[in-house]
Amino acid sequence: MDTHRLPDTTDGCAAQRAVPFRRGGRLIALGAAVERLFVWLRPWLPVVHGVMFVGFLAILFVPLLLDDPAAEDGPFDHFTVMVHTLLWGLWFPLAFLSVALTGRSWCGLLCPMGAGSEWAGKVGLKRPVPAWLRWPGTPVASFILVTVWGQTVGVRDHPEAAAILFGSVFAAALVIGFLFGRGKRAWCRHACPIGLLLGVYSRLGGVEFAPKRPEPGGDRWTEKTVCPTLIDLRRKTESRHCIECFRCVGPASQGGLYLKLRVPGAEIETVSAHNPSLSEVLFLFMGTGVALGGFLWLVLPSYQHLRMAVGDWGIDQGWYWLGEPGPRWLMAVYPERREVFRWLDFILIVGYMLSWLAALTATLSATTAASAWLSARLAPGAEWKARFVQLGYQYAPVAMVSLLLGLGSGLFDTLALLGLGPSAVLGAKGLCFALGALWSLRLGDRLLAAQGVPAATRWIPLLPGALGSFAIGAAWYPALFGA
Repeated sequence: MDTHRLPDTTDGCAAQRAVPFRRGGRLIALGAAVERLFVWLRPWLPVVHGVMFVGFLAILFVPLLLDDPAAEDGPFDHFTVMVHTLLWGLWFPLAFLSVALTGRSWCGLLCPMGAGSEWAGKVGLKRPVPAWLRWPGTPVASFILVTVWGQTVGVRDHPEAAAILFGSVFAAALVIGFLFGRGKRAWCRHACPIGLLLGVYSRLGGVEFAPKRPEPGGDRWTEKTVCPTLIDLRRKTESRHCIECFRCVGPASQGGLYLKLRVPGAEIETVSAHNPSLSEVLFLFMGTGVALGGFLWLVLPSYQHLRMAVGDWGIDQGWYWLGEPGPRWLMAVYPERREVFRWLDFILIVGYMLSWLAALTATLSATTAASAWLSARLAPGAEWKARFVQLGYQYAPVAMVSLLLGLGSGLFDTLALLGLGPSAVLGAKGLCFALGALWSLRLGDRLLAAQGVPAATRWIPLLPGALGSFAIGAAWYPALFGA
C-alpha cells in the first residue's frame, strides 16, 4: 500500500540534501570565524538594540532641554555640539562607509528604528503588508521626502529640527511595525528612507549571506520565513534586503544561510544573476540628484538670483503671503538664531532640489541608454531594457562617494578638528571621488564584458558611462569643494 512506501531518495531534492555543504567565497576560514563570532553574540543583540534605542532618544531630545552652545564650544564642551558631531560627523558617514565592506550590517546589528518597528510588530495588529507599501516606489518617495524635508527644516543646524524629522521617522517606523508585517520588519524592507539607500549600495559590499541549499526561481518576497525582512531564504540571490541579523545562520546546520566573503563589487559585476531592478537603478539616479540639489541651493549664486527674481515678481502680483514664515515643523523658523524661512524659501528649496533630481536623472538615463544601445550594436543578444538596467549599476560607486562627501560631509569637518588643514581635507575629498569614478569605470567594463562586448571595442560603450560619472563630479564640485 502507498502508506507503507519508503520515501524516494533518488529525486533531485533528496540528492541535493545528500551532498554535504561546502563553504564558498573568499577567505573561507575568516568568513567561518566571523560567522561563529556573531552567532555567539546573537543573544545579546536585543540588549544592544535596547541601548541604541535609549541612546537615540537621548540624542534627539536632550538637546531640547539645554541652552544653545556658544560659537566656540567643541564636542567636549557642550552636549548639543557632541550630538551634532555624532550624527553628521560619525554616524551617517560611517554607516554609509560600512556598506562597501559589510552591507546592511548597521540595519540588523545596531539600528534602533528597525528594532523598534519589529518590537511594535510583535504586539501589534499583524496585518498583511498592503500592496501600496510593497510598491517599489514607496521607499524612493520616502527617501526624497525625508531629504527635502530635512533641508527645509534645517535638520543640520537646529536640534529642534532634528527632533522633528528623526522623531517623525521613528514614529512612522513604530506605526508601520504595529500595523503590518506580522512581527516582521516591513518598515526596513518597504519604507525606510535610509534602508533603500544602504540596500542599493550593499550590492557593492564584501559580505554576502548565501543559501547553503539554493533553489531556482530567483529572489522572492514571502511572509512565511524566519527572515525579518521577508526574504525567501532558499531563493535569495541579492543583498539589498538582507540586514545581516544572523537569524538564518547556523554554523552546524546543513540548511539555512552562511556568511560568504567576496570581492567588493562582485555582485554588480554579475548583476544579471542577482535580480536587477529598474526601480533600484532609477533610485540610484534620483537619490543622487535630490541630495545634490540639497547642497547646491546653499552654495550656488543662481539660487539667490532666482529667489530675488521670484520674490520681486510675487510682490508685483500682490502675493505677500510668500514673505510670511510657515510652521516650524515644515520650515526653519528660528528668529533667536537669525534664521527664518518664508513660504518663498520653502517653495524654491523644494523646487530647486526636485529640478536637480530631474536633471541628473535625465542625464544619467541618457548616458546609460546610449551605453546600452552601443552594447546591443556591438554584441547582439539581450534586449535593450535588460542592458539598460544592468549598466545603470555602474554608477553605484561614484554616486555613493558623492553622497558620502555631501550628506556625510561632517566626517571631513571631524578630520579638520583632528588637525588636517583645508588643503589636506580637499585632497582627501578629491581622492575619494577619483577612486569612486575609477571603480565605476571598472564596473562598467565588467558589465559590458558580461553582455558579450568584445574587449577591443568595449571602450566605445564605456564612453557614455565615463561622461555620466563626469557629470556627477561636475555637478557636485561646488558643493564638495566650495568653488
